[in-house]
Amino acid sequence: MLVSHNLVETEYKEILFEKRPCNDKDGKPIDGLFNAWISLNNPKQFNSYTTAAVKEVIMAFRQSSNDRSVVAVVFTAVGDKAFCTGGNTKEYAEYYAGNPQEYSQYMRLFNDMVSAIFICEKPVICRVNGMRIAGGQEIGMACDFTIASDLARFGQAGPKHGSAAVGGATDFLHLYLGVERALYSLTLCEPWTAHQAYYLGMISDIAPALKVDGKFIPNPLVNVDKFSDEFGKIIYGAPKTGEDLQKGKEIMANGVVDLSLLDQTVNKLITKLVYTFPNCISKTLTEVRKKKLEHWDKNKETNREWLALNMMTEAKAGFRAFNEGPKDNREVDFIKLRQLLAEGHAWDDELMQAIAPKV
Repeated sequence: MLVSHNLVETEYKEILFEKRPCNDKDGKPIDGLFNAWISLNNPKQFNSYTTAAVKEVIMAFRQSSNDRSVVAVVFTAVGDKAFCTGGNTKEYAEYYAGNPQEYSQYMRLFNDMVSAIFICEKPVICRVNGMRIAGGQEIGMACDFTIASDLARFGQAGPKHGSAAVGGATDFLHLYLGVERALYSLTLCEPWTAHQAYYLGMISDIAPALKVDGKFIPNPLVNVDKFSDEFGKIIYGAPKTGEDLQKGKEIMANGVVDLSLLDQTVNKLITKLVYTFPNCISKTLTEVRKKKLEHWDKNKETNREWLALNMMTEAKAGFRAFNEGPKDNREVDFIKLRQLLAEGHAWDDELMQAIAPKV
């Protein structure tokens, strides 16, 4: 009898875990070979991960890594709106805000989740079924490959909501894009379309996901061809604006989202992996992952400590604003904040009330 190397046998309640058959070159299921699908299951909150979900993701990656019948791991989420938008802001605002000692423990779990992806002995594919934002972008970049719906968006949210993307994005993003483009994303938090992300080399592939009159079409909200902006720069995959955007929205309203081509693209990649030596693949993953781990292992603990202490000031204000503010205004009054700090005002309840969004 084979020995189990799992730490514990886990019953998954917060996420979905399943094994799906691998396909051969003819598209037929292969006996005894599977893909492990790990799916975040919180679609009502855009698949943000709770503390409980993080624990289960860690265990699911350990189980997938140890399973001798698993060829690859697909990290994805339920629905078609979001892969993941990061940590659960309701939990952040109502429990962790103002509790740095608690958030420090939470961030140790988060760090373990990222590390669980890196130590997985199988290729990890991030199947992006919608938005990949903030912490979702960070856990996504820890994966080996990304295949996305062309309706997806990619980006950060930290400095807009009281944090910094030091849960991996500051370690990984410049490896994909270079320092300046990474800084542009990390500071301004302006998302890229899936087409832009593919063009920039951040993801492996994209697949159409919108069907109109029974046919797949490219994302109608995006300029899918190169064009010049008002300054003459060549742009690819940028969001449409003005009348073009309105027309795109009308097309979207008449279409239905269908992720079958996304799944086909994911399965085709895994089929290609099937026809390789598994130990050589594992060694290749280990060597390439070192480039990310060089930064991750150096910074994860000090970043965890900073994030915990930040829960007393900017994160406390930012997450509460997002959780409690009206739907059309979930950011603090940044001008008022900067004015008060310029006057030497302390980070206290008076300041937080002054900058909170008005309901």
